[in-house]
Amino acid sequence: MKAKKKKKIDKNIKRLANRIKELRIEQGYTSYEQFAADKEIPRTQFGRYEVGEDMRFTSLVKVAKAFGLTLEEFFSRSFRKNNPWRKMES
Repeated sequence: MKAKKKKKIDKNIKRLANRIKELRIEQGYTSYEQFAADKEIPRTQFGRYEVGEDMRFTSLVKVAKAFGLTLEEFFSRSFRKNNPWRKMES
């Protein structure tokens, strides 16, 4: 049987994942499972968000909403420096 190849995660996706985890911890949740349950997001799905898997725009909107943030607020801290989207806007 072949071993599953670990998929390399883009550095910006990893930054998103870290931001999601950071926000969860700031809101007092030590467990992503409890946060997911309280916000009615499937546990396994939220767990994938925190490791940078299954990152679609609709996922980001759902996560920002669960934290009570707009997308602008979500991206305001960790992404202010070296904003990868700023280059796309030019």
